[in-house]
Amino acid sequence: MWYLLVYSKNLGILLENYGKLKVNVTGLNLFFTKLLAVIMVGMLAVSALPGQASAQSLIRDTEIEETLRAYTNPFIRAAGLNTASVDLYLVNDRSLNAFVTRGQNIFIHTGIILEAKTPNQLKGVIAHEVGHISGGHLVRRSQSNKSAYGAMLIAAGIGLAAILAGEGQAGAAILAGSQQFGMIEVLAYSRITEASTDQAAARYLEATGQSGEGLVQFFEKFRYQEVLSNARRYPYFRGHPMSSDRIDKLREITSNSEYRDVKDTDEEIHALAMAKAKLIGFIDAPQTVFSKFPASDQSKPARYARAVANYRAADLVNALREIESLIAEEPENPYFYELKGQMLYESGKGGQAIAPLRKAVALKPSAPLLEIALGQALIEKDTTESIDEAVKHLKSALRKEHTTGFAWYQLSQGYDRKREPALARYAIAEQAFAVHDYQRARSFAVRAQEGLAQYPAQHRRANDIIVIAGTQLARKKNRRH
Repeated sequence: MWYLLVYSKNLGILLENYGKLKVNVTGLNLFFTKLLAVIMVGMLAVSALPGQASAQSLIRDTEIEETLRAYTNPFIRAAGLNTASVDLYLVNDRSLNAFVTRGQNIFIHTGIILEAKTPNQLKGVIAHEVGHISGGHLVRRSQSNKSAYGAMLIAAGIGLAAILAGEGQAGAAILAGSQQFGMIEVLAYSRITEASTDQAAARYLEATGQSGEGLVQFFEKFRYQEVLSNARRYPYFRGHPMSSDRIDKLREITSNSEYRDVKDTDEEIHALAMAKAKLIGFIDAPQTVFSKFPASDQSKPARYARAVANYRAADLVNALREIESLIAEEPENPYFYELKGQMLYESGKGGQAIAPLRKAVALKPSAPLLEIALGQALIEKDTTESIDEAVKHLKSALRKEHTTGFAWYQLSQGYDRKREPALARYAIAEQAFAVHDYQRARSFAVRAQEGLAQYPAQHRRANDIIVIAGTQLARKKNRRH
């Protein structure tokens, strides 16, 4: 099931990930306030070097996530990390970018997937990001940024001293260039870490018996980014400074690998082609999709993209015709049934959606998003039997992904229809807690506790929510004061 989730990289999160700075401007006169503003702009420019957008949406799709996981997990294991501890997120953004954040999170933009010509190219980028996590570069980057802030403040202080000493022109020049001191320090650090991460990526590719040529090809394709100004570069190359020396060293390493000539398998090539077709179908305007994949193209990726585009254009007849042709050729593919179920459900035919969604879950019982989609359709049917089945699937999905807020919301609807208000309130408390709405979470957990005596596990969890949410609310209140 295709989901879009709101994801904001606001300034607070940016500073949390790339170095915190607190400045008290109370009591400063107008001149000093303006000076501080100039310095702060420079500091934020350094903090924003990785190039993350201000607001993006996350995509949830089991098929694409599994394709990316198949590429990522071998590198995580090669780096000596736990695959369960590294989270992978797909960002709905056509810009070329991939990055990591604290907490071992990898973010892949849709743009970098669509730009990759081969699975090996995409694998190389992912191996590089795993290298950043393994190398602890986020913590070190935070230390580097603090050092850069210090360099800028020192330069700004010298400039200010010069102004106060009567050397206004010289002081202004130093102030104007103070940002550069920090920028130079951070960029120098970035180039060093990027080069070491290239080597780590090459090791992971070698350890997993894969070629490093894809990463070299990817960098070669964008070698010209080295000569562009930072503002004109793709976000990926603002956060991952490119240099010819880096490419040459990486080529030297990969060319000596015994796996240099290893090619992607037909299955990997097909999986990436299907993932890209699905992305294009959902992201591009339907007419653009039909232009890229005309009716004369009867390949599986083309029919997949057109099925999605027809569905988005409200042409259910042609959408079903395309997806049913794919099901006829691959009757054991759960994602074709999933898409058919989604088309029917979102076209107001929830009852007809149940059968294909049941089939998808039967073929892929380990996928929580498929169970959530089926649960949603069963709740809409609203019979005693369908509600019981929905609750079973939703609980199963939540055992695999406990923090999926939408699943908790659907489960609350199921409990409500079963006339179990305490469990319904508890589910809403979990849903609110999952999205960090601590006030609502605590409120519903308190209301749920009164009727949870016969459900000891839920009663204990509701109490945990009350305590944790209360702590978070108190911290938030203290920060405001």
